[in-house]
Amino acid sequence: MSNGPVVILTALNLEYEAVRQRLADPRVHLHERGTRFEVGTVRGTSCRVALGLTSKGNHSAAVIAERAIQEFSPVALLFVGVAGALRDTVGLGDVVVASHVYAYHGGTSEDDGLKSRPRVWEAPHGVSQLAAHLARSNDWTDPAPEHEHVPQVRFGAIAAGEVVQNSKISAEAKWIRQHYNDALAIEMEAAGVAQAGHLNGAPVAVVRGISDRADGTKNSSDDRSWQPRAAANAAAFAIRLAVELMGEQRETVMSGDDRTRSADQFGQHVGNTAYNSTVGIMAGSVTGSSVHLNVAPEASGPMDLVEELNAFRNQLGQHRADGTLDEDSYREALTDLDSALRSAGGNTPESSKRTVMTLRRLRGLVAECPGLVATLAPLVAAAGGPA
Repeated sequence: MSNGPVVILTALNLEYEAVRQRLADPRVHLHERGTRFEVGTVRGTSCRVALGLTSKGNHSAAVIAERAIQEFSPVALLFVGVAGALRDTVGLGDVVVASHVYAYHGGTSEDDGLKSRPRVWEAPHGVSQLAAHLARSNDWTDPAPEHEHVPQVRFGAIAAGEVVQNSKISAEAKWIRQHYNDALAIEMEAAGVAQAGHLNGAPVAVVRGISDRADGTKNSSDDRSWQPRAAANAAAFAIRLAVELMGEQRETVMSGDDRTRSADQFGQHVGNTAYNSTVGIMAGSVTGSSVHLNVAPEASGPMDLVEELNAFRNQLGQHRADGTLDEDSYREALTDLDSALRSAGGNTPESSKRTVMTLRRLRGLVAECPGLVATLAPLVAAAGGPA
């Protein structure tokens, strides 16, 4: 369970400033590779936020997102900024929260045309549910002048590619609308961030304010006036979402503490039962003042991490064979496994750290296979990290 902040990333300085102005006392946090983050608290709350700038494009966004996840172990990662609308039902200034993200540039070029081969990432269920609840409450927006458009929150697909889309009639625009006709918005970073979250087991939410219609009017005076408003609306919703996510995290921790205290009190109660009484309990019994538990025998010796990692390779193959692990994830998992095996052979703190980080990334990659995740937990602990 993460004790880190909520990470918020943006691609543009305009978007960055829209988030930053909502933070109190932001302080620079420098990553070892030179990436600068600012860490502060949301004004009027105790919610910690680490804010970073990725610049444009899915590739850059993916790299910075992974750095942020490794650096902060965040409660969640939110990507916040502006986007172009693909549907007339989405208004300028509205906020689109991604239900899923398409990397729409995947394809195969054949004699009869370009065939779509997208990758897609769904938003985490819990984050989507919380975002929908906040949208219904409709109290997240900044105060607006009377009669001004009140932004709405829309939930749907976001298409992420590598070009600025600014036409309704170009060949690519028609192709996108043909193959991704459920997408509400289009932008250039969400796929990279979603991939980084998937590989590292971090929940990701993409929150976009609509600044244009991707229809040839981008960079007009209208676009220039709507862009800061759209960025401000996205920042307002994302900050409210961050505060609620942090609040839920704390409630979960407190509930866990309560369960631990209840278990301790139960143990004290059993230990104080009347002398010579016999109490039936799960996996054992109490006779007189003695407690008898059926405890699993301890392992005969320390875990051989290299041996266990090699055995894990067989489990990956079984999950691939039965269809619970897709081909792309299987290949990426093998790459991470080979990397973990190389670093596990070392006896230095640095090699141990690399092994732990690689196994955590591997755990995120197979997050949809509970059996594999359960197997990896003791391996992470054996490598020197918290399970």
